[in-house]
Amino acid sequence: MKVFFPILCLLLCAASVCAQEAPPQPVLSAVKHATDGHVWGALIFATNESEKLTGGKEPEHADLPKLHERLAKVFPYKHFEVLGQHRQDIFREYESWIVPSQDLFMKIDSKGPAENEGLNLHLQVWRRHQVLVKSDAILRKDSPLFIGGPPWKNGRLIFVVYLERT
Repeated sequence: MKVFFPILCLLLCAASVCAQEAPPQPVLSAVKHATDGHVWGALIFATNESEKLTGGKEPEHADLPKLHERLAKVFPYKHFEVLGQHRQDIFREYESWIVPSQDLFMKIDSKGPAENEGLNLHLQVWRRHQVLVKSDAILRKDSPLFIGGPPWKNGRLIFVVYLERT
């Protein structure tokens, strides 16, 4: 009995030390969510008064060198400025968000591929907690989507969505 008690104490101490070891780290999933494409979204300020421009330093998209000329054909303004931009994967079974600013952003749900390497989308433009616009659209490479937003500083905000790849 005198030998049994010290051995029992030793076993209990060893079990206690083993129990205090760090728990095993969870294995992170290597599964990547399926995507239907990748888009660039930008919030543009359009105005006829150059002094109203904010002086923003956001660069234009390299694949859209004539963005201002294209915007001027659609909207009656002379000056355009990129206020914010965001790139985003478009997930196949999950909503995606383009957030170029804190106040105006876009929710995108993929509805699958479209003809000619396009992407069939359901779009919602949000301003804070309010949906401003809901629409379905087919987005194609080299054909950006322009959505006229609310008036702002004697001009208008414009949302641009451009399909970078499918």
